Amino acid sequence: MGLFSFIKDAGAKIFGGKTAAEKAAEAAAEERKIAEVAEKKLEETVNDLQLQVEDLNIHISGDMATITGAAFDQTTKEKVVLVVGNSVGIATVDDQMTVENPEPEAQFHTVASGDTLGKIAKKFYGNAMKYPVIFEANKPMLKDPDLIYPGQVLRIPHLD
Repeated sequence: MGLFSFIKDAGAKIFGGKTAAEKAAEAAAEERKIAEVAEKKLEETVNDLQLQVEDLNIHISGDMATITGAAFDQTTKEKVVLVVGNSVGIATVDDQMTVENPEPEAQFHTVASGDTLGKIAKKFYGNAMKYPVIFEANKPMLKDPDLIYPGQVLRIPHLD
């Protein structure tokens, strides 16, 4: 006769257990449940920070979050993006929010090892003593100007 090859996860289940397709469907359902919990927690965090967004909706798929809603102003919109994007497990934010009161967009900076708000202010404004501008622009996400971490993304607003 000889040796015959078969696909071990196809066919009748005579040994109990689940097929690969059933396992994949269960894993996808579990991942969706986890994403739904994360979505709700992020929405609660945005609300707790008193960031004004009407009809806020955050949807997570894999490592991407999509945000919709109407932000009060550009600053609020950018802060919501930062709250979501600076969360573990989120690599990309698809910002689909609208803005009720448009204003100039801020720049963004990813904190590198050794960065301080003073160093960042020197880079963007030419004056390290302007660090409070950056600190204020990132409140309430930042609670202390000395507590920033590598990989964190910060708003760098335009100076008036």
